[in-house]
Amino acid sequence: MNKVALVTGASSGIGEATVRKLLAEGYKVYAGARRVERMQPLRQAGAALLALDVTDDTSMVAAIDSIRGEAGRLDALVNNAGYGSYGALEDVPMEEARRQCEVNLFGLARLSQLALPMMRAQGSGAIINITSVGGKMHEPLGSWYHATKFAVEGLSDCLRMELAPFGIHVVVIEPGAIKTEWGGIARDSMLKYSGNTAYREQALLHAKMFEGADQSNMASPPELVAATIADALRAKRPRTRYATGGGAKMILALRRFTSDRGFDWLMRTMEQRMAGAAAAGSQAAST
Repeated sequence: MNKVALVTGASSGIGEATVRKLLAEGYKVYAGARRVERMQPLRQAGAALLALDVTDDTSMVAAIDSIRGEAGRLDALVNNAGYGSYGALEDVPMEEARRQCEVNLFGLARLSQLALPMMRAQGSGAIINITSVGGKMHEPLGSWYHATKFAVEGLSDCLRMELAPFGIHVVVIEPGAIKTEWGGIARDSMLKYSGNTAYREQALLHAKMFEGADQSNMASPPELVAATIADALRAKRPRTRYATGGGAKMILALRRFTSDRGFDWLMRTMEQRMAGAAAAGSQAAST
């Protein structure tokens, strides 16, 4: 019997790469996302597509009911759906702050609630929560994004202990810089909310840093994260956390052994250097 997996946020980036990797591992994979039309290549690869919006309870209930009816089990839930909403706390509307929490935190929690009865009944399963190095470190203009990722880290620790008696694993994946659409979306939101406010100078500098990260050799392909997820699912006793790709291990080590103000200084230094590199690259491309 093939194991069954549900991957959210599967229309691009880490989600899409994870669907393809788990198909190659022999899983029956349900690929979930709002933009079903973007997942047609995954259907051709063998995945079952689900119209899934993690901010819509009816959508999530329907997705789990569909899996229960068709497959009768769920061995892996990969909570990957998420995005980065950036901008100064003073500037970001509370409506956008709530949406950030709905997508990155509450949707993940609700889908886990819905999936757990199947996993408990079969006495096995794994919930893979994609956080970020942003769940352990901080940066200016990222308060709501980092708040959600810190929250998912804590939620995962509690959930791991709750589910251990039922044979269900909970694993946190902490990617670093990855070559996906994430950086562009975060950069656009930062400039939208803070590009013309008292925080303009910081927003422009940090946007340049994101651009520099996207252009740097440090950014890893999403397939590296997908491979890490597959490794965790393959393990009989997976680690509780996997830092992977894009300088993740280095960044987390620096955060662990650096004081708060020391890390503030490191972030500002990195911001200036990467922004400078991005500006130099843009200038070179235009000449």
